Amino acid sequence: MKKFTLVALSLLILNISFSQTIQRVLDKDNMREGENVEYCSQHKRMQELLKDPAMMEIYLQEQQNEELNKNKKGSYEKATLYKIPIVFHVLHNNGIENISDEQIMDALFILNRDYRKQNADTATVQIDFQGMPGDVEIEFVLATKAPNGACFKGITRTANALSYDGSDGGDQVSAIVAGNDVYNGQWQGNRYLNVFIVAEAGGAAGYTTKPAFGGTGMTNGIWILHNYVGSIGTSDVGRSRALTHEAGHWLNLDHTWGGNNNPGNASSCSTDDAVTDTPNCIGVTSCALNANTCNSINAYWTYDVRDNVENYMDYSYCSKMFTPGQVTRMRNAITSSSGGRSNLHTTNNLNQTGATGVLTLCKADFAADRTTICAGETVNFFDDTYNAATSWTWTFTSGSPATSTSQNPSVTYTTPGLYTVVLSSTDGTTTDVETKTSYIRVLPASATLPFLESFESYTTLDNLTQWEIYNPGNNNKFSLETTTGHTGTKSAKLVNFGQVAGGTDELISSPVDLSGATSVTLSFRYAYRKRATGNIEYLKVFITKDCGENWAQRKTLSGTSFSSLTSSSTWTPTSQADWVTVHMTNVTTDYLVNDFRYKFRFESDGGNNFYLDDINIYSGSPSDELVSGIAEEGEIAELALFPNPTDGEVNVRFAINNNEAAVLTVQDVSGKVVKSHMVNALAGSNLVILDTQELAAGSYFLNIRVAGVQKTLQFIVK
Repeated sequence: MKKFTLVALSLLILNISFSQTIQRVLDKDNMREGENVEYCSQHKRMQELLKDPAMMEIYLQEQQNEELNKNKKGSYEKATLYKIPIVFHVLHNNGIENISDEQIMDALFILNRDYRKQNADTATVQIDFQGMPGDVEIEFVLATKAPNGACFKGITRTANALSYDGSDGGDQVSAIVAGNDVYNGQWQGNRYLNVFIVAEAGGAAGYTTKPAFGGTGMTNGIWILHNYVGSIGTSDVGRSRALTHEAGHWLNLDHTWGGNNNPGNASSCSTDDAVTDTPNCIGVTSCALNANTCNSINAYWTYDVRDNVENYMDYSYCSKMFTPGQVTRMRNAITSSSGGRSNLHTTNNLNQTGATGVLTLCKADFAADRTTICAGETVNFFDDTYNAATSWTWTFTSGSPATSTSQNPSVTYTTPGLYTVVLSSTDGTTTDVETKTSYIRVLPASATLPFLESFESYTTLDNLTQWEIYNPGNNNKFSLETTTGHTGTKSAKLVNFGQVAGGTDELISSPVDLSGATSVTLSFRYAYRKRATGNIEYLKVFITKDCGENWAQRKTLSGTSFSSLTSSSTWTPTSQADWVTVHMTNVTTDYLVNDFRYKFRFESDGGNNFYLDDINIYSGSPSDELVSGIAEEGEIAELALFPNPTDGEVNVRFAINNNEAAVLTVQDVSGKVVKSHMVNALAGSNLVILDTQELAAGSYFLNIRVAGVQKTLQFIVK
């Protein structure tokens, strides 16, 4: 048995270590079978602290305390149930990592089920450990009061790109402190168990801190990937007990093989986890039930015993138990002042954090499965009142029905417009009303072809049924520019200069009827500059065939294909040469429907301003709106084709002097025409997108003909 273990290094990851950015290389020996993240990096994080002499001194003192208070089998006090206030902080960048409340509630259910030994699978543990699974008698209760006393539902949400950068957990916590939707300040670690749900955690599925001083810091919590939270949504059953594992570390448990993050090492047979009734082992990364890696015999195990593979603190996929010794160790931790753990379950703290388990209504709220629909469609509403309600009264302006007393009603809207929804919720004693103005957007009737949008008819883009603006970061958003445009003096503009990198903004159209067309081209003009050469920003174009219920990405412009030019000061286009025309020919036939829609998504990286104008959708011959002054002789300049070779789409860039009809023809090596398309090329720079998915691998020739002039380029389909 190893006398001294990595115990108290719980530690100052708190306010010290998490402020240090550490470059980590993923350790394949610390991964479970079939996964590409380290399941847990608890001890690695702690070992990093030992480089600090002050931390080493604390560590040695805690080791001595551990040795003096060595737990014995069955020594824990029964019938005292400790409740721990828990808060889930979702740090997301508006992607799948912004998991649902339901997934979080599922994770909380599993966590409490495991710690109260209410999981039925404890009855099926291996024969060596039958009768041993212990009830920890600790329950994790959602806090319902923020540090300022404000009522909330135990979940906060923060939109920030740092969700995908876990190199510094302290930075992630700082983002939550500054930007969450409940309370912007410290959620003290001796008042709440803070669980940080992220998209990237420094290469690990999760990590935490073990008890020690500094427990008031908010970083005295648990980091965990969104796809290891619960058993539904982005997670699954095989990953659902990662939070149980990390909470074990938070309550002072090591891995079953000892204080390191490398299962499978023979040297671990000579180490220990400071728990007598967990046999010495080297750890497994799969459900190897018959593993006996250290032939463990000690004062507790008087015979050769198999590894406790089914222990929550192993890396197996079949964990289902804590031993009595582990229960004692965790209950000792929760009653110790170390790390502020003993304050968490006090009556005063439970009252202050609203974690008594007695729920009352404090806020009416609701959500909907869709807030933008086409006329005649139905919206499903969901009550989200917290934290208790017994009856509901809804009012739906222009909806059918106009009122409802159902908890989760469905409402149909037939008239275009922006409509308010009101919910009054009560628990029989307290009543609260939530009003969301212009919450439901019913889009106007579909526009017909040929369609042209030059933004000249608008005075604003806000609160329109024709255009929807999505601005999840609540910073600068798409707005109407009234002094700069390619056609006329107006355009849609995103003031991107001076914005924090990582923002996402969208401009979403109303429907267009493409049902009578056999093929269409979607074209638009944009003007954009980088702020610095290193800016990598994205313009993505999406289309939908069901009025916006599902979207498909059809174009991405980034890097030099977006713009090779820079401007270190706020930029405005000053000539037509500053504009690029993009022609998308990849609107496939299954999108030729009567409620076709499209949207533009801009993803920022601290670059410069973006302008959008002259959106044109047409079929057949060039539309009169955009083709004028066709010359007998034209000039095709700046001709380029990329990527080459290609495995998806090919981009053809060229410049002409006048608005012209351009015919692009693809031939195979035998001269057979396999694809052709005509676009309304505009004066200046043009970018045509041709889909090559239907072409077999091989060499092809692209012929472009504009006003009697033609040129040919060769390309390869992989």
